[in-house]
Amino acid sequence: MNYVIDFSEGSKEQADLLGGKGANLAEMTKLNLPVPTGFTITTQACLAYLEKKEQLSNKLEAQIKQHIQRMEERTKKTFGSAVNPLLVSVRSGSKFSMPGMMDTILNLGLNDETVLGLIEKTGDARFAYDCYRRLLQMFGDVVCGIDKNRFEEQLDFYKSKKNYRSDTDLMAEDWQALVSIYKDIFLEVTHHAFPQDPYEQLTLAVEAVFRSWNNRRAVTYRRLHDISDKLGTAVNIQEMVFGNFGSESGTGVAFTRNPATGEKGIFGEFLLNAQGEDVVAGIRTPQPISELENLMPEVYEKFLKLSGLLERHYKDMQDIEFTIENRQLYLLQTRNGKRTAKSAFKVCLQLVEEGIITKKEALQRINPTMITQLLHPVFEPEQLKQAEVFAKGLPASPGAANGKIYFTAEQAKKASEQGEKVILVRQETSPEDIEGMVVSEAIVTSRGGMTSHAAVVARGMGVCCVAGCEEIYVDEFLEQATVGDVTLRQGDTISVDGTTGTIYRGSIPYVQGDEWQLLETVTNWGKEMSRIDVKANAETPADIKMALKLGAQGIGLARTEHMFFGEQRIFEMRKMILAEDEPSLLAPLHKLKEFQKEDFRTMFELLKDKPCTIRLLDPPLHEFLPQTEEEIIHLANETERTVGQIKHRIAELHEQNPMLGHRGCRLAITTPQIYEMQAAAIIESAMAVSQEIGLTVVPEIMIPLIGSKEEMAWLRERLVQTVQQIFEEKQQIIPYKIGTMLEIPRACLTADEIAETADFFSFGTNDLTQLTYGFSRDDSVKFIGAYEERKLLKADPFQHIDEEGVGVLMKIAVEKIRKYDPKIKIGVCGEVGGDPQSIRFLQKIGVDYVSCSPYRIPAAILTIAQESAQ
Repeated sequence: MNYVIDFSEGSKEQADLLGGKGANLAEMTKLNLPVPTGFTITTQACLAYLEKKEQLSNKLEAQIKQHIQRMEERTKKTFGSAVNPLLVSVRSGSKFSMPGMMDTILNLGLNDETVLGLIEKTGDARFAYDCYRRLLQMFGDVVCGIDKNRFEEQLDFYKSKKNYRSDTDLMAEDWQALVSIYKDIFLEVTHHAFPQDPYEQLTLAVEAVFRSWNNRRAVTYRRLHDISDKLGTAVNIQEMVFGNFGSESGTGVAFTRNPATGEKGIFGEFLLNAQGEDVVAGIRTPQPISELENLMPEVYEKFLKLSGLLERHYKDMQDIEFTIENRQLYLLQTRNGKRTAKSAFKVCLQLVEEGIITKKEALQRINPTMITQLLHPVFEPEQLKQAEVFAKGLPASPGAANGKIYFTAEQAKKASEQGEKVILVRQETSPEDIEGMVVSEAIVTSRGGMTSHAAVVARGMGVCCVAGCEEIYVDEFLEQATVGDVTLRQGDTISVDGTTGTIYRGSIPYVQGDEWQLLETVTNWGKEMSRIDVKANAETPADIKMALKLGAQGIGLARTEHMFFGEQRIFEMRKMILAEDEPSLLAPLHKLKEFQKEDFRTMFELLKDKPCTIRLLDPPLHEFLPQTEEEIIHLANETERTVGQIKHRIAELHEQNPMLGHRGCRLAITTPQIYEMQAAAIIESAMAVSQEIGLTVVPEIMIPLIGSKEEMAWLRERLVQTVQQIFEEKQQIIPYKIGTMLEIPRACLTADEIAETADFFSFGTNDLTQLTYGFSRDDSVKFIGAYEERKLLKADPFQHIDEEGVGVLMKIAVEKIRKYDPKIKIGVCGEVGGDPQSIRFLQKIGVDYVSCSPYRIPAAILTIAQESAQ
């Protein structure tokens, strides 16, 4: 197998084999740009080396020597020569850019003899010994694991002793002395002298770069950016050119557009008399690249010309690394530049306007996670570096916020009314906490998962949330939160990063995302190319307005249980639950119907003729009853029930496993009047709005937790009777639909039978995953992390669809439904409806729409457009 490929033999399409850097060096070489000659050792060689966990194979060593000889022929220099030495750089380069994560070695090939040859060739002993000491430090650090601070400390001590202010003050004899000191450090730590054989240096360096693929920072970076561990890194061996050759030499990095703002024009920095690592080390302050025009105008003009050529060739903003040696410009690397979300959107729009790329190509350039960064606040990066971490949990709802902590919804609301920025910290939230949640900058819970009440509500509101912070002990009675020896009390300030799941002590400044126009343009492009719709999980006016602003094509899930909280509503709800006969049941239901009509009317008015799917009551009734003694006494005082009667009713409704108990359609089968009331409110509201706005409102009534055809048929018949009675009374008819959620495995397996009595379907993936796995979605946070760490799960199935299990059930259901009636609408309303990875699978199985919380809508639209354009 050929493990080594010359720059002249590769191309930009070979990033898998040559890594991004190697592929681009090959491409620039083909374009006859000023690229120092060299070759690439492939990613396959890296993977083979890591798999065998031994020295380089004889075959690979032979191929490397063969290519070094080719370099010698082209450069007229000799590797290891004491007269005219060839020196090389050894640089990593994986398929995807991982800046700073892996290792580089410069000036390789120098030793006690070749340094004299370099002096002879250049006539500059200072330069030669500076290069040698750099090699010793980098080789010692990268290859032998010597702490680079050992070298830096000696350099600082030497400069202090000589009263030198800068590295550029050191003379040839100074660098020569430091070379001796560095070699002593090498011998002291490794018990071996620095290798003098250039080929031994090269072999050890290549092995070190291969090993750096698995260093801690590289592994962490790949996890954060979802890069596979199986790609490996290529190694690029390239002739050295020297930016540290004097005042007419230098090195720098530049972007063809501003990576922070997207503004067009060269943006970058350079250093005179320096090598590449000096720019990023922070030892010297670089100059803006515009200064190069004053110092070396001909070099600057050439760089502008070449950077423009590269941007047009790659059709994207470029990040270019360059070196100037005696006013001769060399390009060492080009790659698509990393950029902020704002810059990514602006650059795409500019490139489309300039005719460089199409809308379709532009959409492929934008990562769905960039949308989160564009809309949500982020902490100031420099301030974040100095912040003290308090705890970590699950990144349940993105964004950044700071404020004072409060431990009850009531306290949070009161503090907010007094003008304070509030963060609600709870063991877990319940629907009764909603008044405190809506005024909070962020929500933190010590329990619960990514689909817990706190997480779902926070995402819907666009509020930052960290859930499942199990290391925090929340004592709501003492009003304090403790992690180890650190205790925070009510009123203390914290900062919450819902994008990473990190909580910090104190206040960290943040920047608010507000690029609505950029986002609207891109989402409109996405809609033009999408094959399926994106709807919202929303029921409050604020959420619906935000969803429509973010591009929602309707409401795919309106959860009616959220409408029964609030002082008046919860009181009527509790009266209904405590009812002992038909009259005492119907009276509160009549009042609840009026509240429901207000809610549905507002929804339909906002949506106009866009589809709206309303889920009838889903949770068990015990969730609406009081929990504390104080609340029970208060309810007794407001009703004709005694404390004992209320406690008896609470005990009656208690369930060992409420998620599998008396909820959803089961509740309606025992008390059908609840669903009849809700259906009547929906239809009457739709009729009124249809008349007023002159558009046909087609409400979709969704029955949750159906598991059999018989359940669905029985409930459908009751609801149809209710609706027909309204039509007769009002002497008006409007279209409507009655469907169900597919959230029980049995329903998936018998979906064709259920389809006989259902007008539409929507997968409830949270419950479907819970029931398929047997995992409690709120309690699984305690062990899911261990499963992922031990590779027992590919990913948390509540965040990404389990394609081999849950996904198979969904596929079976879709196939059965389509076989019965190809035109029945099938959607997904679980939170995975906004997960890009899951969306790709959902498109494959043929759903008609996905529905998710408002702030995930643009990312969903983008993902669908990207997949549709494939």
